[in-house]
Amino acid sequence: MSYYEPLVYIVPPEEEGFILKTVLQKRLMVSRKLLSRLKLTEQGIMVNGIRQYINVKVKAGDRVEIRMEEEESEDILPQELPLHILHEDDHLLILAKDAGIIVHPTHGHYMNTIANGVVYHWQQAGITCRFRPVHRLDQETSGVLAIAKTPYVHQQISEQMIQHQVKKEYLAFVWGRFVNLKGTVNEPIDRDPEQPHVRIVTPDGYSAVTHYEVVEQYGQAALVRIWLETGRTHQIRVHMRHLGHPLLGDKMYTLPQFEQGQAGEEVGRLLHRQALHAYKLGFVHPGTREWTEFNAPLPADLAALQAWLQTNE
Repeated sequence: MSYYEPLVYIVPPEEEGFILKTVLQKRLMVSRKLLSRLKLTEQGIMVNGIRQYINVKVKAGDRVEIRMEEEESEDILPQELPLHILHEDDHLLILAKDAGIIVHPTHGHYMNTIANGVVYHWQQAGITCRFRPVHRLDQETSGVLAIAKTPYVHQQISEQMIQHQVKKEYLAFVWGRFVNLKGTVNEPIDRDPEQPHVRIVTPDGYSAVTHYEVVEQYGQAALVRIWLETGRTHQIRVHMRHLGHPLLGDKMYTLPQFEQGQAGEEVGRLLHRQALHAYKLGFVHPGTREWTEFNAPLPADLAALQAWLQTNE
């Protein structure tokens, strides 16, 4: 049986006499579900190199380790695809995702996804992991994508997301000039009853909060930095449209007045997706326990759009 690299915790003097279960749940932040899984694994929970029950008491200086069995993504076919790797270690793979590519295979779309490329990359590197993205990016959104290599890492970052401790920041090019250069949209979102694939602002919807700040103002458009408190489907696109500033290139949530004239035609020529880029992702790294941030530069299509906007104000 093969295992991933263990996660290690050295018991400090002030925790002498603690129950091992407490150390696992309060210091290594192991969830109840994962703890049950580790208990069934031959070398899942070790103290000083010896398998232990979780009800024993630990001593100062004890080396507590948790180990997880290696897994494979058996249902994902490996496929050689270009991957823009920002960072990789024993715990995480961080990519700069291109626009136009789906993250995970779906019904009728089994190839040409990020998952296929990652499984191939790991196979070539001799790494045995199951594909576990820790968050979502729409097909046409580019930017930072984090993939966990173990159940523990996935659980840790997911918990941070639930607690709103993960920093996710986006850059969006939107139509119109802003009166207020900073603001918050706190408007509930739900499906459009007439078009279920479309989301709308509605009083009966789910809570959604979006913060924004204008970075650059152009003649008929603006570059906006956006960060979220919630993660509703299409949240940024819906809230920006609600403000009267839909994203450039966003066919689903556009407003008719911005599609006319030279600017609309030029944007249509330069851009074939909504102008949304997840440029920053930050969280406490489950392996190092330190705050870590990853940044993805603007991709070529958005850089070209920005250059055009800057010279055609």
